Amino acid sequence: MADDLQQKIISLCKRRGFVYPSSEIYGGFQATYDYGPLGAQLLKNIKDLWWSFFVTKKSDVFGLDGAIFCHPKTWEASGHISSFNDPLVEDKKTHVRYRADHLIAENLNIDVSKLSFEQMSDLIKKHDIKSPQGNELTDLKSFNLLVQAELGSTEETKQKVYMRGETCQIIFLQYLNILSSMRAKIPFGVAQVGKAFRNEVTTKDFIYRTREFTQMELEYFVNPKEGEKWYEYWQGQMLLWASEYLGLPKDSFRFRPIPDEEKSFYAKIQKDFEFKSASGKWFELSPLNHRGDWDLSTHQKFSGANFVYKDPYTNEEFIPNVIEISMGLDRIFYSILDNAYTEMDERIVLKLNKNIAPYKAAIFPLLKNKPELVNTARKIFDDLMQSGISVDWDDRGNIGKRYLSQDEIGTPSCITIDFQTLEDHTVTLRDRDSTTQIRVEIKDLENILKK
Repeated sequence: MADDLQQKIISLCKRRGFVYPSSEIYGGFQATYDYGPLGAQLLKNIKDLWWSFFVTKKSDVFGLDGAIFCHPKTWEASGHISSFNDPLVEDKKTHVRYRADHLIAENLNIDVSKLSFEQMSDLIKKHDIKSPQGNELTDLKSFNLLVQAELGSTEETKQKVYMRGETCQIIFLQYLNILSSMRAKIPFGVAQVGKAFRNEVTTKDFIYRTREFTQMELEYFVNPKEGEKWYEYWQGQMLLWASEYLGLPKDSFRFRPIPDEEKSFYAKIQKDFEFKSASGKWFELSPLNHRGDWDLSTHQKFSGANFVYKDPYTNEEFIPNVIEISMGLDRIFYSILDNAYTEMDERIVLKLNKNIAPYKAAIFPLLKNKPELVNTARKIFDDLMQSGISVDWDDRGNIGKRYLSQDEIGTPSCITIDFQTLEDHTVTLRDRDSTTQIRVEIKDLENILKK
């Protein structure tokens, strides 16, 4: 996935306060990143738009904020302990780990989806497959993606637990409570935004694949007879949100059907919602899964709880099927930067949709050594900020450099307070993408920016 565009985006993210390497003063920590001031605001804007569209504006969807830890039996029932394993080999010189199936597919150009661990091990030895650096590989090992932890204050009381490998299981655990407390009726959904943790083997694609990531998850419970109908509905909703709310082009997305031999073991229908990078590569943002009744049936078997639903209108009894949307927030974040990054007229412009830009406007006093300009600019800044508009203050250097700086972080509008402002109460409003400048009255700024 790494390419010149990605390297430019990584550089911009650090330079402008979107994303920093974690623990950099200690040499960094692989596959972990910290979101800086602008990145944190951009993340919040994305999450808010997701919650507004998928929860607040849906009368049949309820929100949840589940715990990171849950009973260890959860992951046994879900199949993560027995099935959530990757085949791992390690470069003997660099000690970098690689997915064995990926190396085999790349070197032999064969379908690896049905190969056992033993067959993969034999192929690596038979064809003398090396690491990408040309070094010898260790023997293949089973690699469980769940992150283990210990809870307890003393050695005697410590209990082995798992940090959640996905957020959806907490929704299934709370299904009965939500059904009862919210007087819910099928069909209905439960949504949450939260962290998940995995021992990822491949961790070289910036924030696209990390060990700690955020999922924006919706599990929609339906009558088994209506599963395909609701699957199509949520497919349309996913594309509508990404294009209309985030401002991403529709033709940059596709739903890629997953072949039967590659489907997750629980999936009746499975498609990957993918985004096309400016470099031409497609990468997954979210699975759209028809999970059938596998989750509730399995938790019923392991827990003894009764997940059978009785329709109050028809008296029909069934275990609900589940339609799952699980968007990776970090991947959405990256796709937005990939789409927005533009080099034009010797300037870098981050063409962020105005819904999600960290700052909606930047306020410039023309000269910082003129109190009358600074005071007027400061009042405009304070008034806009109090009205709920995210604004930046910049009085550094010349006005041209300030424009370039704001273009690079995606600020849609720049407002300059000059000497004419003191005479007629108008300011210069500059558009980021076209660089067009117009004069507008101070009293109209709030309405203009909110539109």
